Amino acid sequence: MRIDILTLFPDAVDAMMHESILGRAQKKEIITIRSHQIRDYTTNRQNQVDDYPYGGGRGAVMQADPLFRCREAVLEEIGAPAHTIFLSPCGKTFTQEDARRLSREENIILVCGHYEGVDQRFIDECVDEELSIGDFVLTGGEIPAMAVADAICRLVPGVLGGEECFTDESHWAGLLEYPQYSRPEVWHDRSVPKVLLSGNHGAVDRWRKKQSLHRTRLRRPDLYESVVIPKKTRAEKKFAAELEAEWEALQNGSVTDPAQLGAGEP
Repeated sequence: MRIDILTLFPDAVDAMMHESILGRAQKKEIITIRSHQIRDYTTNRQNQVDDYPYGGGRGAVMQADPLFRCREAVLEEIGAPAHTIFLSPCGKTFTQEDARRLSREENIILVCGHYEGVDQRFIDECVDEELSIGDFVLTGGEIPAMAVADAICRLVPGVLGGEECFTDESHWAGLLEYPQYSRPEVWHDRSVPKVLLSGNHGAVDRWRKKQSLHRTRLRRPDLYESVVIPKKTRAEKKFAAELEAEWEALQNGSVTDPAQLGAGEP
C-alpha cells in the first residue's frame, strides 16, 4: 500500500509517519507513506496557495490549481489511479470500518486543507470522498490525515504481528476493548482483578467479553444499541442473565468498580 499526503507542512507529517511501527513497516517496504509540499506546485514567485474568497468573508481559501498540480504529479509518479480523500469537518465521520475498507486500497491520496477551506471545484473534480475525524475544527488537515493514515496502515497485513493485534481492540467488532493490566500486581493500593491471575483461560475470556459489553454499554450506549447477545443455548441464556444481573448491580451501586464484574467461572 502507498499513501501520499498533500500538505503545507511535510516536515511535520514526515516526523510522525516515519517513526515507530509505521516507520519499521516502511523500511520493510510493506507500506509507503510520502508527503508532498503543495507550495511546490504554484505558478507564482511567492508560492502562494490561497486567495480571497468570492462573495466576501474573512480569511482565505486554498486555490484549486496548486492542489490539482500536486495531485497530478503524484498520480504520474505512482503510474496508477489513487483513491483521493479530503480531510474536512464537512466529511463523513471516519470509523474503524472505514479503516478496514481503505486498507484494501493500493494507492490513497490524503489532501490536507487549511485556511477557510478548499476551492470546491478541486473537491468536485478530484476528490473521491471527504472524511472527518470528529465534530470539531482544527487549524489544518495534517492531524486528521496522520490519524487516518495510521488507522489504515496498521491493518495492512505484515504491519503488526498478526490479526489478533487489532481484532480484539475497540471498535473492531462494534464494542469497546476490555481494560488491560500489567505489573506490578498492586499499584497505589489498586489490585489487578483476580480472574486475570487465575490461569483459567476460559474465565479470563469470559471476563474480557463481559467487560467489553459493560464498558460499551456504560460509555457508548449508541454503539451498544446495535449489539446482539445470543440467547439460544442454555449457556448463552446463562451468560445473558449474568450480564443483566451485573449491570443491575452496577446501576444500583452495589458494585462500584466495573472491573470486578464478570469474574465468575465459565
